[in-house]
Amino acid sequence: MPNLLAKGRLARWSGVAGASLVTLTTMAGTVLAAAAEHAPNAAAGGEHASGGLPQLNPANFPTQIFWLALTFGVLYYLMSKKALPRVAEVLEARQERISRDLAKAAQLKEQAEAILAQVEKSLAGARSEAQTLISQASADIEANNHARQSTLNADIAERLKTAEASIAAAKDEALANIRTASTEIVRDITGRLAGVEVEPAQADAAVAAVLEERRG
Repeated sequence: MPNLLAKGRLARWSGVAGASLVTLTTMAGTVLAAAAEHAPNAAAGGEHASGGLPQLNPANFPTQIFWLALTFGVLYYLMSKKALPRVAEVLEARQERISRDLAKAAQLKEQAEAILAQVEKSLAGARSEAQTLISQASADIEANNHARQSTLNADIAERLKTAEASIAAAKDEALANIRTASTEIVRDITGRLAGVEVEPAQADAAVAAVLEERRG
């Protein structure tokens, strides 16, 4: 494709050069024809004509036209065979370099898009894995807390039960001590006030009856 473009440009420039050569030749012929029309006046001028510009002398016209055509022919050859092909080669090389750069840019873009897609996929997988780990950790923490709470509740219940048993035992012991002390006090008071010796069983029964009445 670049070769076709370069050849097309070379063909256009060759045509332009040829047209320019034809135009310049035509313009030169017109100028020379105009000079030829004034040639009789120049010849009539004698010495004045001979001392004028040589390029306006009709005797020099064929030579001038020959060298003009030769010069433009050489210029046309140099332009079409030397200069323009070199310019076309430069343009072709530039076009090829641009095409390679565009192809490389497209390839790099595709690679970047593939890498971006892979990164996004990795990030999605990492987010999913993180969510799974967070959910699992939350479930483990919740289960651990529940187990610890259950253990704590059982321990508290056991301690309360033990404390209640200790309190009940202490209460019973205290009541037994009070009952024994009360029995002794009753026997002592009865002996001192009434002079009657009360049996321990009778005194204990009386104290028990009073404590039962108070408890009820």
